[in-house]
This record gives sequence, C-alpha cells and structure tokens, in this order.
Amino acid sequence: MDPSEVAQNAIDAAARGSFLALVALGVALLFGIMNLVNFAYGEVILAGGYAMLIFTTWFLDASVWPLLIIWTVVVAIVFALAQERLAFRPVRHADPTTMLVTSFAVSVLLVNIAIVVWSGLARPVEIGGVTLEQFTAGEIRIRKLDVITLGAAAFLLLSLTAFLKRTSLGIQMRAASEDFRMSQLLGVPANRVIATAFFIAGILAGSVALITVGNQGSSSPGMGLFPLIFGLVAVVLGGMTSLIGAVVGGFVLGGLIVGLEQGLATYGMERFRDAFVFLAVIVMLVFRPQGLVVGRAIRERV
Repeated sequence: MDPSEVAQNAIDAAARGSFLALVALGVALLFGIMNLVNFAYGEVILAGGYAMLIFTTWFLDASVWPLLIIWTVVVAIVFALAQERLAFRPVRHADPTTMLVTSFAVSVLLVNIAIVVWSGLARPVEIGGVTLEQFTAGEIRIRKLDVITLGAAAFLLLSLTAFLKRTSLGIQMRAASEDFRMSQLLGVPANRVIATAFFIAGILAGSVALITVGNQGSSSPGMGLFPLIFGLVAVVLGGMTSLIGAVVGGFVLGGLIVGLEQGLATYGMERFRDAFVFLAVIVMLVFRPQGLVVGRAIRERV
C-alpha cells in the first residue's frame, strides 16, 4: 500500500476514533458512577441535533458559530440533567434492571416526541461550509471537521482528567465510583455527584451532536442511535470500568472501521462493513473478555 494511502487511512481512523471516544466517555462515566448503561444517552445527542436545527431555523445563522456551540451544548446538558432528575433519580435504589428498562422507556419516548414534532424524516441543518472544507498535505486530504473532532476529543479528555484529579467534586466522584454506599456514609452528596456526572455527559453529548450534524448535514430522530451503539461497543471493548479504556476502545474501533472499510471496498463488500467490525470485536473479546484496559473505578482510569 502506498505510504500516502496509509497516512490517509491513519488520519481517517484517528478522526473516527476520536468521535467514538467522545461517545464512549459519556457512556462509561455514567456506568462508573451509577452502574447504569443509559440507552437514553443517544437521545441527549438527539436533543443537541435538534437544538442546532432550531437555532439555524428560528434564531440566528449558523455563521454565528460560538453561539451555536454554546446553545447546542446547553440544550444537551439540560436534557441530560432532566433525565437524571425525572427518570433515574426516582428509581436509583431499585434493581439495576429497573434502571435499564427506564432508560429504554425514556429513549423510545423522546424519539417518538421528535417524530411527532419534526416527522420521521431527516431535516437539513444549514451550518455553513466549514464541515466540507479540507486542505491537503502532499497527497493527503484532511477535513477541517476531522481536525476539530480530534481537538475536541483531546481537550475534553484532558479537561475531564484534570477535573477528576484536581477538584473536590471530582475526588468525590472518584470516591463514589469506588464505593457509592461508603462515600455517602462519609458525607459525599449523592445527588450532586450524580447530577455532575450527567452534566459532564451532557457536555460530551452536545459535542457529539455538533460533529454528527456536521458530518450528516441534517438532524433526524435516529441520529443518536448508531453513535450510541458504537459507543457502547467501544466501552465494552476498552473495558467497562475504565475511562481510559473507553477512549482506547473508541480509537481501536475507529481503526477497525476504517481498515475494514478500505479492505472490503477492494472486493465490493463495503456494505457488510459493520458485520465484519462486530465480528472482529467478538473475536477480540473472546481473548480479552475484560476489555483492553482494566480498572475497578474512576480512580484507576485517569
């Protein structure tokens, strides 16, 4: 394979992996604090996507991009906090299966609300040409959106690491992930810790929504489903109890997707990409069922 083609694939894999890492971080954070696999997390991404549609349709042009970013992230945070307060807090002490079913119910409810309000069709979001712009380095083509994705993933991961290590609330979150019951007995405020986890997950989901709409150019009721599915796979692949594992899983999965996409295209089988990706993940988990990175708590993840 030509060196420039290898470099091109590496850049594409890094961009895809950083996107999946952002999704996986939100999923892994909530699992670490609440032992909750939140299937409604995709609908927080959905809320961010439709927030962009509302902004560009009713308020301002997307060229006012700082306001668009702030608006999208704020809406995602509000939806994440609303999920925690209205859906998950009342069943927090119930059986884990109850919380799992609750997350399914919230997911279905929000998707159907989106279908009723905006129909089931994708709605175009006019966000300007920056997402389509690219520059070249020799024979390598680099999209500006891929650079933004890589930068956002690096910034959010480093910020989350600093928050968990250097702030009192972050330390409380680490303690809660280690032993939630004991941390409560020692005075850690459970409601604040869990609400903070959902707040951070909302920031991550808003970022994912911005990138997703940037790639697709539209918002649709199902826009959060595939990022959530691949994010969950990345978390399992990296290790359910590790934030670093979630990031590693995201990048490994991104590399698998791009590599298999290129390989299958040679034989005209690229439409079967996802099947081969999940088959590869299954094989990897057979030999490493605990995931690529092992850690019992957030304390060991950063």
